[in-house]
Amino acid sequence: MIRRLALGVAMGFVAGYGLVRLRTALDDLRAPAATMPQPDPKTYAAVRRGLMLAGIARSTAALGATAFVFADPLQRALERIPLPLRTPAFIATLTLVDGLRDLPIDYVEGHRLERIYGTSDQTGPAWAQDHLKTIAIGLTVAACLAAFGDALVRRAPRTWPWFAIGVTPVLLALANVIAPVYIMPMFNQYVPLEGPLAEKIRALASQFGVGHAAILRFDMSRQTKKANAFVTGVFGTERIVLADTLIEHFAEDEILFVVAHELGHYVRRDPWVAIALGTAFIAAAVLTANAALRRSGRTLASAADGTRFAFYASLVATIGSPLMSAASRAIERRADRFAVAATGDPHSGARAFRRLREQNLAEDEGPRWAELLFSSHPSLKSRIARLESARV
Repeated sequence: MIRRLALGVAMGFVAGYGLVRLRTALDDLRAPAATMPQPDPKTYAAVRRGLMLAGIARSTAALGATAFVFADPLQRALERIPLPLRTPAFIATLTLVDGLRDLPIDYVEGHRLERIYGTSDQTGPAWAQDHLKTIAIGLTVAACLAAFGDALVRRAPRTWPWFAIGVTPVLLALANVIAPVYIMPMFNQYVPLEGPLAEKIRALASQFGVGHAAILRFDMSRQTKKANAFVTGVFGTERIVLADTLIEHFAEDEILFVVAHELGHYVRRDPWVAIALGTAFIAAAVLTANAALRRSGRTLASAADGTRFAFYASLVATIGSPLMSAASRAIERRADRFAVAATGDPHSGARAFRRLREQNLAEDEGPRWAELLFSSHPSLKSRIARLESARV
């Protein structure tokens, strides 16, 4: 009885939330909401926090409803499909349904919100094009992983968790190669950065053995006015990437500090640290979810059981996310220290963070609970204070 009531509440919440967002999206398409003349960073951050919490609740409720209400009927509907294709078809169907169900939510909470607060002037059709690409990529990846996982479980029904954990770092490493080379160029144009700035970045990178990396500029302004830079890639696919919004609005010494921070991630092997942490995190989720599935009297014998496994794993991931956030904040502080040592100019870093605060509409410091539970970066206030005092 309690379970049925909980599932009813979950389905009602998901349906009601989606209908409210659908109405808002339709109203916005008829009469687009205007941009705020002077958006407040604190209000913007509070709205985004609220939406994040609502998103966690909504995704948990939706996955629970799928796992315990809709999965078995869908499984029966696909029984005529050949066995090797049944699980990929099941997962592809769910991914497509979820993507279409969440389309108005993503429009309102992503596109419309950013336009209202002035952080983006991307058109609706351009946003829709990017979003549909994301759904298509997610569907393809989910179907491929489902086919692999189904084959693994059928061949090793008892030991598959250990095989899955063993192959996780390989898959994460491949993602670090595939994403920058093949996926990201589907959304933006990446071109070589040339001129004096590129030469200074190359000289800086060469000091730390990354002089071979491609130095690229991409049109981030196509989606947002926010600024960013990153160093990505492994196995010879290293790229130092700067957004056009960073290049056009930041002073040269500020850009070099930001690049030095990103180089710090690469030099300190943070991509590999992330792979190791991700593997450990996934291992904990896999083993705990598999144990919970077995305690419920089930095994991972069908795609429907896979949704129950995914539900349990998502709960583990939600509970464990503060640990990952804490590790990420420590890594970011280390990259700040690296940038100070590399440039010898902490004050340019402080200026860069102030400019990021203004351009990204970021608040100086959010609630302590939000930082501890969810933030992957230390507060801007604390980072600027450390840089100004050179105690990084």
